[in-house]
Amino acid sequence: MVEREDTGSPVLIEDRGPVRIVTLNRPATLNASDEGLHGALAEVFPAIDAADGVRAVVLTGAGKAFSAGGDLTLLDRMVGDSELRSRIMAEAAAIVRSMIAVRVPIIAAVNGPAVGLGCSLAAMSDLVVIEEQAFLADPHVLLGLTAADGGALVWPLLISLQRAKEYILLGDRIPAQEALRLGLVNRVVPRGEAVSTALELASRIADLPPQAVVGTKALINSGLREAVASWLSGGLASETASFDEPAFQQNLARMLNRTGAA
Repeated sequence: MVEREDTGSPVLIEDRGPVRIVTLNRPATLNASDEGLHGALAEVFPAIDAADGVRAVVLTGAGKAFSAGGDLTLLDRMVGDSELRSRIMAEAAAIVRSMIAVRVPIIAAVNGPAVGLGCSLAAMSDLVVIEEQAFLADPHVLLGLTAADGGALVWPLLISLQRAKEYILLGDRIPAQEALRLGLVNRVVPRGEAVSTALELASRIADLPPQAVVGTKALINSGLREAVASWLSGGLASETASFDEPAFQQNLARMLNRTGAA
């Protein structure tokens, strides 16, 4: 587990008594997930779950974004490197399974755009606080990838199947207030207040009888665990195959050229 004072680390951990603050730490790239960040995310939740005395987790992003999703350069490397692709997809499965398995509640403090992986991390959290200027978006299908995790697993359990299909297939942005209306988030707060509000909720949870919290979260999440067990492996296999599709490769090349990363 990475300590909070190690500012060069892709994921930072801060101890606040019974609460852990997990911060995605690539602010210059809007916390886009490169190899380091992705690997750290696959490790951080099991480490927290194994720690004594943790009652709640707050998950947020450094700087002005929660997470802009996958790093384009990493995605480009995954096209031609099947070994790297397999490793990243195994980590993706580990992130989903470990977030669902964490005994204590995870509260997402969405302080800015939550796109792709960022949207998935918010979807798999137990409570979501979003700032008024932020938004959710899952552009997997727009880019040419199967949307295998996060929203595709969780949103159909939270909102109507029709609306879940609309936002996942079309990849449209979901503004904060619309996300609240749909039931994808719990609170909309002013700019700069997501973390403080999430910490207030985490403190309230930390003061509750721990066995009751752990047992109740496990019960409520039973349907989600079943969904993950049934659909995740097949979905990630389809997403892995998407990297070989010309449509994805062409879309990725256009994005790389637009950003100057090619």
